[in-house]
Amino acid sequence: MQSMPHTNSLVLIALTTFVFTLIGGCVTLRFRNKLPYISAFAAGILMGVSFLDILPESLRIAGLERLPVRYLMIAVVAAFLFNHLLEHFFVTHQGEEHHHHGHLMGPIGAGSLVIHSWLDGAAVGAGFQVSPSIGLVIFLAVILHDFTDGISVVTVMLKNNQQTRRTVLFLILDAAAPVLGIMTVSHIKLSERILAVLLAAFVGQFLYIGASSLLPATIGYHSKKIVLATAGGIILMAVLTSFI
Repeated sequence: MQSMPHTNSLVLIALTTFVFTLIGGCVTLRFRNKLPYISAFAAGILMGVSFLDILPESLRIAGLERLPVRYLMIAVVAAFLFNHLLEHFFVTHQGEEHHHHGHLMGPIGAGSLVIHSWLDGAAVGAGFQVSPSIGLVIFLAVILHDFTDGISVVTVMLKNNQQTRRTVLFLILDAAAPVLGIMTVSHIKLSERILAVLLAAFVGQFLYIGASSLLPATIGYHSKKIVLATAGGIILMAVLTSFI
């Protein structure tokens, strides 16, 4: 297990995730026509970091610890299912409620996104416990997802007729969530076996986010540009994971 980065470095990393989330929320309306391509690029980033970095590292640790690979695959599936249930029951139902329930579903949907963001931060913290390089590539993937998370929180709140003040409050909570996730996991010493399972779980989480939240937002737009944007995210991660 590698040593954790200096506290000042962790603070800088945490603040970066905070800022990227806020930026995502603030530019939602201004750059709405570009968001599908940003989503496609972010989906490529998440797929690339999952298959080219996080999962291989999880398998490597499992091999050293003689942990059955099946446990890792169960963690991937369980995390994918958990994120599906979280979104299914708290986000997608917002459009099915009556108008007087719409006000309630805004905070509930945004709250589930805050949980997602906390898990993103936990992934960064766990990654740095494995090695600085793993933590860095997960961090790069997370900040792009945080950008789209800020967009999602604002969109969910506004679609449910929430006041601007309350929308800004949930945006700030979502921006703070990955910071808390990073700090929480960074100050808990985890065993190698737990780290291997956690990394596998984050693969399931990232794949779900890319497949269910990011790529669907690209439907109906210029297919070649969307494909290129997604491929660009994967290629970027392939290059980064080769050198970091």
